[in-house]
Amino acid sequence: MLSGPRPTWITFDCYGTLIQWDEGLLGAVQAILARKDKAIDPARFLAIYDRHEHALEQSRPHRSFRAVTGAALGSTMQELGVASDAQDAATLTDAIGRMPPFPEVVPTLMALKAAGFKLCIVSNTDDAIIAGNVAQLGGTIDRVVTAEQAGAYKSSHRIFQYAHQAIGADAASLLHVCASPHLDLVATRALGLRDVWIDRGTGRRPTDGYLPAAVLPTLDGLPNLFKAAGWL
Repeated sequence: MLSGPRPTWITFDCYGTLIQWDEGLLGAVQAILARKDKAIDPARFLAIYDRHEHALEQSRPHRSFRAVTGAALGSTMQELGVASDAQDAATLTDAIGRMPPFPEVVPTLMALKAAGFKLCIVSNTDDAIIAGNVAQLGGTIDRVVTAEQAGAYKSSHRIFQYAHQAIGADAASLLHVCASPHLDLVATRALGLRDVWIDRGTGRRPTDGYLPAAVLPTLDGLPNLFKAAGWL
């Protein structure tokens, strides 16, 4: 259960937590494969893409998310024996900015905002790409911190430390909410941050048996969780 003083800031992972990442990525991949007239299992495609994307994010020098997605897509298609071109990368990055929020997200964010919490997104993306997603969140977000701004991708501590400095918050005054155990929970554990894992049933699990402070299936459980902690 959550404990400690009421946080001033709630920080959120974006894709997969607030925004329908897996669903949107699957749609983009299906559109790309349809244009190639290739019968490849989209789930297999996504698994390979995910591996290449995360490897590129951890490599040096730091690259923009647009460059990372394009390179990861090209490597994935090469591994699968499918020819790729610039249109494929554009299809993918354009789709990311249009991905919508999960149905319960905007009402939940509005409720948290009305309760006096400040809301910040910390995301592995570029400013221009995430702008389309943030525009769909009902004006609830006070600050957006991206990998482009920090010059680092999660699970690096650097992007979290950059975000905390930007919003003027320390560990005691914030709570992090995420759906990505392999990226966010790795960092919250190391940094000693209070955390809530939104387990949307993707099969991704925390490493080394780590247990976050709380686990919810969807974001709309946050208000009741906060009430139980005495924060509402």
